[in-house]
Amino acid sequence: MDNMKLAALLFPQPLKTPEEWEAIYPPRQLPPGAVVTRMAPSPTGFVHLGNVVQGLASERLAHQSGGVLFLRIEDTDAKREVPGAVEVLISSLSHYRIRFDEGATAKGDVGAYGPYRQRERAPIYHTYAKKLVEEGRAYPCFCSEEELAEIHAKQEAEKDNFGYFGKWAKWRDRPLSEIEAELEKGTPWVLRFRSEGSEERKIRFVDLIKGEMELTENCMDHVLLKSDGIPTYHFAHAVDDHLMRTTHVVRGDEWLPTLPFHLQLFDALGFAKPKYLHIGPLQKMDGDSKRKLSKRKDPEAALTYYRREGYPVASVYEYLLGVLNSNFEDWRRANPDLPADAFPFSAKKMNPAGSLFDEAKLRDTSKNVVSRMTADEAYELTLAWAKENDADWAAVLEENPGTALAALAIGRGGKKPRKDIAVWSEVKGYIGYLFDGCFGYADELPDWDRADAARALNAFAALYDPADDNTAWFEKIKGVTERLGYTTDMKAYKADPAAFRGSVADVSAFVRYAVTGRLNSPDLCELMRILGRERCVARLKALADKLGG
Repeated sequence: MDNMKLAALLFPQPLKTPEEWEAIYPPRQLPPGAVVTRMAPSPTGFVHLGNVVQGLASERLAHQSGGVLFLRIEDTDAKREVPGAVEVLISSLSHYRIRFDEGATAKGDVGAYGPYRQRERAPIYHTYAKKLVEEGRAYPCFCSEEELAEIHAKQEAEKDNFGYFGKWAKWRDRPLSEIEAELEKGTPWVLRFRSEGSEERKIRFVDLIKGEMELTENCMDHVLLKSDGIPTYHFAHAVDDHLMRTTHVVRGDEWLPTLPFHLQLFDALGFAKPKYLHIGPLQKMDGDSKRKLSKRKDPEAALTYYRREGYPVASVYEYLLGVLNSNFEDWRRANPDLPADAFPFSAKKMNPAGSLFDEAKLRDTSKNVVSRMTADEAYELTLAWAKENDADWAAVLEENPGTALAALAIGRGGKKPRKDIAVWSEVKGYIGYLFDGCFGYADELPDWDRADAARALNAFAALYDPADDNTAWFEKIKGVTERLGYTTDMKAYKADPAAFRGSVADVSAFVRYAVTGRLNSPDLCELMRILGRERCVARLKALADKLGG
């Protein structure tokens, strides 16, 4: 076979040489040990939690080492592309603090190693495809869909492996004359890799997460270029990762079966192989067993879920750091005031089998994160969430910033801050009763002595003064308690509740329910001070009247 002639027939158009592309994309000038990695998603329209997991691992490895993270859009499969998906992808990843140094953006490419959309890089792939043909490492295949289906049926009948290899590779060793005849007829063709591998042999490989692995060698003659001249993912990623000077490839372990082929490609092209990190899938408990988090079954698989529920970005970020590195929680306890970015992320701490997603744990993480925020931060982030999800609540917050800030400040800061809020969608229930338009009795009225409760509420309404500090406020609560014939001695009450009509805790509960409509709330004295005397008295009397007082 005259491979040079075949290459000229298949690629008659003028193309740059590999050396010219190497000069256009020279090695990056970075510090020793700097990691260059990428996210390379397909624009299919669905952005899931796994994208953020991969992106976070990539971002930490790159930026902790003084390296580069870039975004490459792998749009070689036009059939799967969803209009607007690239913009959704970019905005979603940006929202979750996946910071790219270069790559595709909504306004165009940024960086010296583009284009960063694979469909725009066709001439580059053709150069390297031609090189493989010239070296006898690739060949054209003219099989129709019907012929490929026939091969598949015969393999099934003979109980052979499926694929295009060995005796099934009909065009692998055809003479040049037959190839020329098909080209003259205009028969569509794909370019296939000429594999020299054997399924009888194994290759050893070290993955930076999974450790040393043994994989079966690739023997398939996979497609490199489709009939429209656009490369498959396999070929494109090898060329792009080389020219973009990628040092580390972080991806899901569903790609492991294709790794032997990818390693073959790097060798055939004469490229140094990047280091690979294959991340296990996110899993969840389903009864007593674990299963992979599913975008079809599990709403929490989609990033839109966290935004709609109101999880702070910082909470998702910290939770996923803990999912990826088991020592993050210990580090956070030892460094409560440091930014999460200061955590020394390590691929060695990643679970080879994948990690368990636990929304209850995410909520706990989020409560801790929110508790460390200032009242101003909590207010601004709640308002931003409300503008997207609850316009009426957003209007209340904008009209009453002082009240909202004062309420959010209760119990905030110090060594033991309150941890009531996990998501911004809960803030309305947490402080909404402070605004007359949102007030209501959220909890069911307990089985109180209604006459006693009404007497207590009317008595406290007459005594209440917003100028009282907590001590003076509670002395008045105790005074009302004694007038009712209830006890202020909680130790005695707990020892023998039946000996008393009630306790000071009951009187406090009457007042709390009247003022907030709830049986639990932050510091009641402080809440009443925020409301002011007129509104507090009105609420105390309203419940007293409701109870028949």
